[in-house]
Amino acid sequence: MHPDLKAVIELQQIDLRITELTAQIDSLPTEIQNLEAQLNEFIHTYEERKQRLVQNQKERRELEGEIRSIATRISKHKDQLYEVKTNEQYRAMLKEIEGEEAKIHKIEDQILEEMIEAEQLEKHIHDAAARLDGEKARVASEVTQLQALRQTDVEERERLEKQRQDDAAGLSAGILDMYERVRRARRGRAVAEVREDFCTACNVRLRPQLFNEVRANQALLTCENCSRILYYVEPPPAESAEAQGADARTSA
Repeated sequence: MHPDLKAVIELQQIDLRITELTAQIDSLPTEIQNLEAQLNEFIHTYEERKQRLVQNQKERRELEGEIRSIATRISKHKDQLYEVKTNEQYRAMLKEIEGEEAKIHKIEDQILEEMIEAEQLEKHIHDAAARLDGEKARVASEVTQLQALRQTDVEERERLEKQRQDDAAGLSAGILDMYERVRRARRGRAVAEVREDFCTACNVRLRPQLFNEVRANQALLTCENCSRILYYVEPPPAESAEAQGADARTSA
């Protein structure tokens, strides 16, 4: 293989790896923030339920106090039944007592709903409390791992950037300029492998003469469709034999 062709292939591999590392480095802070946000949401929900349970207990006490007040009024009304002078007053008093008793029934239903809610809240709070330390430890561990991974990626990228400078310095200005120009125009990919007689980047068939020249790997040749620098890798012998067998079966 021509040395310049070999050099641009290696440069392409370095650039692709640097791009991959950069994307991963840039994404890791967001991953860390997402983990911390999940933990904060877990804690927030836990604290909200604790506050709601306190409020629930307060509401039940208030409802129970209201029942006691109504019961006192009912007792008073019942005492007053013996003091009324007419049947009409008696019926009015009974109706008032019935109204107060209906209020008690309604409040008792509210208390029952509050008790059911309190039972559910207590279960959620108990389960969350049991998980809280584990969740904190899990998130702390994952954040530490992500931070370590980011540091490793940064160090590898720095090493590759230094290697890239050295490799690029070994190319002639014209070849490096061609490589950089195509790489900018083709979203970071300036080099493409040819398989059979197709450019794998744009999937366009090469002219027979160009394909034969590319197969030799003795010059920097470009795809006539996408302008990428082309190279060819001979398929493994088993793959070649299989392809020849398929061609023979097709001919038969």
